[in-house]
Amino acid sequence: MELYLAILTLTVFLSTDAQLEHNDFSITGCSETEKESMTGSDGEEAWHADFNQKTGVVTLPDFADPISFPGYYEQSVVELEICKQNLATLIKAYKSPPEEMEPPETSIYTRNDVQLTVENTLICHVTGFFPPPVIVSWAKNNVIVTEGVNLTQYRPRSDGSFHVFAYLKITPEEGDVYSCTVSHRALQGQPQTKIWSVPTAAAVLPSVGPAVFCGVGLTLGLLGVATGLFFLIKGTTTDTPDMAKNIKHLMQWTQSKTVSPGF
Repeated sequence: MELYLAILTLTVFLSTDAQLEHNDFSITGCSETEKESMTGSDGEEAWHADFNQKTGVVTLPDFADPISFPGYYEQSVVELEICKQNLATLIKAYKSPPEEMEPPETSIYTRNDVQLTVENTLICHVTGFFPPPVIVSWAKNNVIVTEGVNLTQYRPRSDGSFHVFAYLKITPEEGDVYSCTVSHRALQGQPQTKIWSVPTAAAVLPSVGPAVFCGVGLTLGLLGVATGLFFLIKGTTTDTPDMAKNIKHLMQWTQSKTVSPGF
């Protein structure tokens, strides 16, 4: 049995007129095998520590003036050691209690509309699980895929559980079948697998699609003109023309909250 301790610090910033509120957060998580440190604002990740490469990773979009996080990695190393010490103390104090676990829920979808031979990204969203980690694997036509695979940091939810996104770069071909398989201790050896197949509609090639839709539009337009002329003539020949429009974990979750009056 492996226990996971997550320490969340939440800072709420209020504007001077109390009209705007921003929630900055940082999270440090640890177990015997897992280690994580992340910071962000309003639910979006801004930075995380890569303990394997021993560096910090900025995950914000590119700005004209890049944002840096000086000293964050060094601080995350210190906080990780504190997390491990706290975890050891809690395990001893509570005499290794049974670990509370929640199984994940998984969904799979594409980032963009699907077109044959046009590069896209498959997204596997794994949510509602506790504790980390989850193991996510990809397959194409029943063959394991390891190239073009990426997994985000574990992100906390309001109920104390976690979610994570797994990405796979693909170039859809007709007949391709992809799968995302998720393993977690709460699943008790029965992994979740979600299947995604290239839709039949994607078989319309990009070069053919516009011409087809243009032809359909032209046909409908001519039908509309003919119908309009019919009712116009009918209306002028009758006396009565027709005028006719949708998280929870006491031991394994510690939260502190600070409120500041302004930026």
